[in-house]
Amino acid sequence: NVCIGRCKCAFWLAVVQDVLGVLVIMVGVFSGLVIHDVFIYGGAIVIFLSLIWWIFWYSGNIDVPPEELEDDVGLMKTRDRRLSRAVRRVSNGIRNSFRKKARPVEEGPSGGPGPSDCGTDVTLSTIYGSSKGSSSKQLVRETLSI
Repeated sequence: NVCIGRCKCAFWLAVVQDVLGVLVIMVGVFSGLVIHDVFIYGGAIVIFLSLIWWIFWYSGNIDVPPEELEDDVGLMKTRDRRLSRAVRRVSNGIRNSFRKKARPVEEGPSGGPGPSDCGTDVTLSTIYGSSKGSSSKQLVRETLSI
């Protein structure tokens, strides 16, 4: 039982499914039935599906050193904790700067939200070639009212 590892249930399910698949294949090969190909393919499918149990068994027996688990379970060292806290503050500040600020909603005549009558001036800067065909670019500022 020492060689089996921690996931004994997955191990024995995989072994039983492999043995069952081999027995079904043997019935298809040696029985002389008309539908022997069904047994051969069925046994192969059963063996293929036993790979699921083998993957469960193998992944359940992977040993990970505690040093690599520190980030996952919150056991970070104190010097790393300060660094991660600073990085988290900066990333939250950047994330919050992209969020829209809440604006007050004006009420329309029906009491619900209505159209806004306030005009906002936005400066729109464009670069385009002059009409005389010169190669210099000019920066033009125009006011756009929204």
